[in-house]
Amino acid sequence: MTIDHHLSASDLQLGYGDHTVIEQLDFEVLPRNITCIVGANASGKSTLLKSMSRVLKPQAGQVLLDGHAVHHMPAKRLAQILGLLPQTPIAPEGITVVDLVGRGRHPHQGILSRWTHADDDIVANALDSTNTAELADRPVDELSGGQRQRVWIAMALAQQTRVLLLDEPTTFLDVSHQVEVLDLLTELNATAGITIVMVLHDLNLAARYSDHLVMLANGGIHSQGAPSKVLTEKAVETVFGLKNRVIEDPISGQPLMVPIGRYRLR
Repeated sequence: MTIDHHLSASDLQLGYGDHTVIEQLDFEVLPRNITCIVGANASGKSTLLKSMSRVLKPQAGQVLLDGHAVHHMPAKRLAQILGLLPQTPIAPEGITVVDLVGRGRHPHQGILSRWTHADDDIVANALDSTNTAELADRPVDELSGGQRQRVWIAMALAQQTRVLLLDEPTTFLDVSHQVEVLDLLTELNATAGITIVMVLHDLNLAARYSDHLVMLANGGIHSQGAPSKVLTEKAVETVFGLKNRVIEDPISGQPLMVPIGRYRLR
């Protein structure tokens, strides 16, 4: 039986030095859901994700995984449950795809344990799941942006975590590769029940691909819930300072935000 892991933040205060970005934030990740975090620049989206993955230590409050503070958990144990794909991951120069994906097995290797056939199978399954098996022997630095993103996701899958955090997984990708990556994450969530939390800049993609949408503003959560409840004209104008219209997405039925500028008006 698959175990659901519960990730939450309690009375969280985050920042850098004397600068506080987020304060008194309470947040619960819904297991087996896709949660998207949106907000204006400098609203704390990446900062929140870093804290949830233990990269950034809170100034106050705590992040809990199954009731345990993540900053006090053994690193290897945390890495067996929770994986992080940062905004701009860097691969060692010249490393091949299969070797990079294989690094996802490190949290499961003991001091005396050796690489096994089971590890080979897990890496192969991760490559197959992300449609990157044919790239296995190619150097990562020779791949396109979309291919690299799928390879990094494959490494996270090889880590066999049940909770996956992704910071802007569509950054620097053209629109077709953005949809490709988000479709892949949706499929992983649907077929394997992996809990996914990701930061996205594109409000419409966030609304289309999320079960739960979180909008940050002024150092905290402005609103959260179903995309239809969160992505409203008033919220977009308040949080982003943008006049807009919200209509129904004819493809997904989710809200679709149409910006209103000063030009090209009917």
